[in-house]
Amino acid sequence: MYIRGDHAELVVGGRLDVRSAADARTVLHSALDDGVGDLVLDLTELDSWDATGLGVIMGAHRRAGRAGRRLVLRGVPPQMQRLLVATRLHRILAIEGGIAAESLPRV
Repeated sequence: MYIRGDHAELVVGGRLDVRSAADARTVLHSALDDGVGDLVLDLTELDSWDATGLGVIMGAHRRAGRAGRRLVLRGVPPQMQRLLVATRLHRILAIEGGIAAESLPRV
């Protein structure tokens, strides 16, 4: 997993899972604490995430709210969109362009 960017936009790539969660959490918290306005997470280079990775995203979402900021997901890959819809988290998280649940392929 790698994360590059600044306190306004971060690109997340590779796998966001139990092995990379602590590092990802540290980077996201620093970006949220040091900036203002929306923090955009560009996920176009993300290969996969597991429940722990999703928990990191949700924790960052809550931390952003407490800081008066908003976490915005950009470029969510289709398989991850399906997971967000299945867990109904697409209704809670800010997703650039939204997710049209009915247009996602069935699994």
